[in-house]
Amino acid sequence: MKDNEPTLSSIEDYDTLKGSKKRIVWSVIIIGLFIGALLAGAKLYFGDAHDALPTADAINKVPMK
Repeated sequence: MKDNEPTLSSIEDYDTLKGSKKRIVWSVIIIGLFIGALLAGAKLYFGDAHDALPTADAINKVPMK
């Protein structure tokens, strides 16, 4: 069974990206890095969520129908 998925070696312009294709690839990479940096910065700034509600009630009997 042959897969129909393209591979990097079968893409014709993989090694020779030019013009708008090259700009699009680089802009996607830069935007991805920027979004990742923003999310990492927000995680460092805001920290972990400490909003768990403590429960002290123990379940003694599970109601059955």
